[in-house]
Order: sequence, then structure tokens, then C-alpha cells
Amino acid sequence: MTDERPHLRTTRTAYDDIAALYTEMFGDPRRLAPLDRAMISGFAETVRGPVLDAGCGPGRVTAYLRGLGRDASGVDLSPEMIGHARAAHPGISFSEGTIAALDAADGSFGGVLSWYSVIHTPPELLPEIFAEFHRVLTPGGHLLLGFFATAGETEPQPYDHKVTAAYCLPVDHVGALLAAAGFTEIARMEREPADDERRRHGRLLAVRSRPAGAKDE
Repeated sequence: MTDERPHLRTTRTAYDDIAALYTEMFGDPRRLAPLDRAMISGFAETVRGPVLDAGCGPGRVTAYLRGLGRDASGVDLSPEMIGHARAAHPGISFSEGTIAALDAADGSFGGVLSWYSVIHTPPELLPEIFAEFHRVLTPGGHLLLGFFATAGETEPQPYDHKVTAAYCLPVDHVGALLAAAGFTEIARMEREPADDERRRHGRLLAVRSRPAGAKDE
């Protein structure tokens, strides 16, 4: 892994340290909230071709996608998380890597799912993540993002994540970044936190609609 920027080292170390506890608490696909399952299921029905779970953690969403009949694989920054994912789901391919520089050829995937994997990225670096997702998707491929959403603020907001530095993101702001990266938004969902949650949630479903850098007419 050649990208050793400080935020990546910090995030990797933090998740390596709590990988076992995290897997115990959140590793079961059945723990997904009903509305989240609905959004992921809609994405799975829309996608054609292999799907990458970018920032897969212990592989629970990867496994959920497999259960829906998708050819899903996972990648994560944390080698400890990858170890737990492989142990729990031996029939699925998991690899270590950064979502900012995926080890995949252009147009490799019909779908990319990024489920809370961008929340630890400094907001100014989000465009490079979205450009990388655009690169590895086929034309017409779909992207589903899940993230913590701001409650009215129009700029990304740092917050006290229990593992490491993280940001809540305005849904409109994320949508604008995706549009600039060559995506067209198809659907969005925002939901309030459940009784055992602290933050609002945002989901955006988008399609790769034009070449990177191209402008709308």
C-alpha cells in the first residue's frame, strides 16, 4: 500500500485496534436497519455486473449483497477487518486497499457501494474518492453512498466518532460533488437516528453518466 497520508494511517490503526469488537457488534448482516436494507436491495436490483463494497469492514454488507444474488467483493483499509471478513465469509473475495486508489482496472464494476467508508476522509479529499469510484465503474454503472448527514448545516461538520476523526456531510453537498465527478443522482434518502443511534443518515444512489471531467450541456 503506497498511500500513507496521515489520515489513512490513523484510520487504519484505529480500526485494526477495534476490529474484533466492531465485528462482534456490527458484523451480522441481519443488524442492518430496515430502511437501509431497502436502499441496498434497490441498488442490488439495479446493478448489472460485479459489485465492489468499498470500505467493507467485516463484510456484512458484502455478504448481504451476495445473499441478494450479486457478485460482490470487498476492499478495506484495515488488514484486521479484512481478516475478520475472510473468516466470517470464506466464499467472498476480500482485499486490503484504499478506496482512493483501488487495485482495479477502469470499468471493472457494474456497481460500487460505499457504506460509511467516506466519513473519515477529510472533506477536501472527497472529490478524489468520487473520481476513483467513477473510474472503476462501467458507463451506466451505479454508486450507492451511505454516510452520516448533517442536521441543517450546509458544510461538512466534524463530530466525536467513537473510533477516529469523522465528518457528517450535507446531502446536497455530496450530491454536488458527485455531479462534478460525472454522476447523475437517481435517488436519495435521509432518515433520523433510531433509538440506539446518535446521528442522522444520508443515502445517495447515482449513475455514472458521463466521462470524468466532461461538463453537462
